[in-house]
Amino acid sequence: MRNRFVILSALVALLLAAPIAPSADAAIKVIVNDVPITDYDITQRARLITLTLRKSASVARREAVQELIDDQVKVGEATRMGMSVSDSEVDNAYANIARNVKLTPARLTQALGQGGVRAETLKKRLRAQLIWGKLVRARFSGGVDVDESDIIAALRKTDEEDRATSIEYDLQRVIVVVPKNSSNGFKSQRRREIAQMRKAVSSCEDMGSVLGQYKEVVVQPIGRRLETEIPPNIIDQVKKLGPGKLTDPNPTPVGFEMIAICGKREIQSDIAMRTKLENELRAKEGESQARRLLMDAKRRSTIIYR
Repeated sequence: MRNRFVILSALVALLLAAPIAPSADAAIKVIVNDVPITDYDITQRARLITLTLRKSASVARREAVQELIDDQVKVGEATRMGMSVSDSEVDNAYANIARNVKLTPARLTQALGQGGVRAETLKKRLRAQLIWGKLVRARFSGGVDVDESDIIAALRKTDEEDRATSIEYDLQRVIVVVPKNSSNGFKSQRRREIAQMRKAVSSCEDMGSVLGQYKEVVVQPIGRRLETEIPPNIIDQVKKLGPGKLTDPNPTPVGFEMIAICGKREIQSDIAMRTKLENELRAKEGESQARRLLMDAKRRSTIIYR
């Protein structure tokens, strides 16, 4: 018994004294601001890139290293500036991706697993994107400016036929008054009257005689508006209904409001194309500013390759 005890004691001492060899997956490849990126992290991100972008293993691995470094810089910089992202925000973003590919979050996790990717790998990428987005929006909350000369230069590069015409509508506002404290019965009556008005009106010329049959209906001119100047929630109806019609009623503090489409014409104008190009230039400039912000953060970071 004494000999067994001595042997066991010696084995325990050897085990305690022997260094534990790290697994290959746990090997640290890069350190970003004292945060390690392991071989396992790189392998997982590379698999995600291969799975989503169909890139070769070697290319995916190179991109994975760069992505993980950038993500850690983004998270560190945003955290330093007081930004944070909750688990629920990450889970919602994950659920949105699942919805876009017509899967449940659980099925998305299963699909990723079949490709050798853990759900947490995608969630880490989403967390970096979300927190960086918050920092960029806060940094450039004043908006992105575009030089007028850049817009003009972009217009000159477009085909003449693409920018030659725009659609202009002649509009009027029709307000059906409903007093604030009206009963539900009266509101229902007004909705029935609105349905009758919309059915009876066929042009702005006869609109006065039709609306004159109803009490407390006010018509206000809006005037001519290019399609790019009409709110998105209205322009789709305006295009669909065409001249001589009334749009669906929208509730307002004074009752219900409809838009009467009195005319439509094509005009020679660069405004529609100009708006489109200006939005594209703003998006590009926003991306450029975000890249410069990341480069500045990387210059301030300590990145060690091992």
